[in-house]
Amino acid sequence: MSDPFFFGYGSLVNRDTHDYPDAVPATSLGWRREWRVAHRFGRTFLSAVRDPGAAIDGLVARVPGDDWAALDLREAGYARHILPADDLRTPQPVTAQIYAIAEAHSALPTPAHPIKLSYLDVVVAGFLREFGETGVARFFETTTGWTSPFDDRAAPLYARARPVSAQTRDLVDTHLAARGVTILRD
Repeated sequence: MSDPFFFGYGSLVNRDTHDYPDAVPATSLGWRREWRVAHRFGRTFLSAVRDPGAAIDGLVARVPGDDWAALDLREAGYARHILPADDLRTPQPVTAQIYAIAEAHSALPTPAHPIKLSYLDVVVAGFLREFGETGVARFFETTTGWTSPFDDRAAPLYARARPVSAQTRDLVDTHLAARGVTILRD
């Protein structure tokens, strides 16, 4: 029996946040990324939203032994959805699953529930490694919900925060400024 696959489009693009084998760059058709506050958790997450005209880059990786337990725990608050092979651009055709928060159970970020820059930095570091600066620009262009980012870099609040380069932080800040987004600070 072959292992199933997941499609990661946010922090799962950063290989430093997981150890899933054989991850390869891929593009998912019919979805876009959006920052959403999950009501259940009261925190802002990067989610996927169905959008027939959209496409997002990410990584596809195996779930060894069909053991979804650890990944489902990591992605608590999300539901899994099937991505047929026709909706994925990968080196080899595969069917994968994508995690998304139901819009009915979420809302756009607010100052009370902001986008953590420590989270965004980790995501952008992954995109920079996998897709270069052009891929980082595509990440920002194909993501919505850019409201209320909060600068928690000095004391990261994101559970999977990792040190990132000054180049990565500068890219994040530059792309946010280009969208006219004001960063919230203490």
